[in-house]
Amino acid sequence: MTTVFPDTGVGPLLRDWRERRRISQLDLALRADSSARHISFIETGRSRPSEDMVLRLAEQLDIPVRERNALLVMAGYAPRYAQTPLDDPAMASVRDGLDRLLAGYEPYPALVVDGRYDVVAVNRGIALLMEGVAEELLTPPLNAMRITLHPAGLAPRIRNLAEWRADLLTQMERQIALVRSPELRTLYEEVAAYPVPDRADRDADGRDADRARERTPSFALPLVIEHGGQVLSFIASIATFNTPMDVTVAELAIETFLPADRETAAYLRERLP
Repeated sequence: MTTVFPDTGVGPLLRDWRERRRISQLDLALRADSSARHISFIETGRSRPSEDMVLRLAEQLDIPVRERNALLVMAGYAPRYAQTPLDDPAMASVRDGLDRLLAGYEPYPALVVDGRYDVVAVNRGIALLMEGVAEELLTPPLNAMRITLHPAGLAPRIRNLAEWRADLLTQMERQIALVRSPELRTLYEEVAAYPVPDRADRDADGRDADRARERTPSFALPLVIEHGGQVLSFIASIATFNTPMDVTVAELAIETFLPADRETAAYLRERLP
């Protein structure tokens, strides 16, 4: 995934990150064991930060690993974090761990996506929900946002599509603000332009969808989706790796879908024994 940053030096780039995090120069200086004067000199280009200072500031500003590499390059240093392809032998333990995690979550749906929302791995629960998705959307690389929001994907079967679509687009907007990526911006513009299926946000008689909402906990927005004539309800959660030291690993996200009611859980256990 390409990172784009202004050709104005590391100082303005660090200032941009600081302002986005709404941290004053003094607060950042205290956190990074520096001085507000030195932070000001770095941001205005009057002082060139050491490699260690760049990394300390990036840590305190919670800057993504890929962007930390960009900061180091802008400051005149070599990138610190590798970007190892997931199919590299060195990543065997990561792949094995992800496969075990996904399999262990069955029959409930779970998948792994990268920083572009391309699908890295799925379990049988996700494969079940994707039944009926247009073949063109299942041609690698599969993209989770396209599959979910495309009119030939899951969108026509999502009973609360307006809410779920808005939540996904907001999630993408936050990601775009975090990682200056033309690819993500292009993907966002594509999926945001998909026509919303012209159908009511309910099934034929309305009662099944309404009952699914009634039995869903109100603490999180559920995904209410139809499969095989049954209305299913899920609560989604996303997990990432703690303190990643590789760009590829840092951008992996594991999304799991927990049944929000007994009916959904029973349906999945019956279909995927």
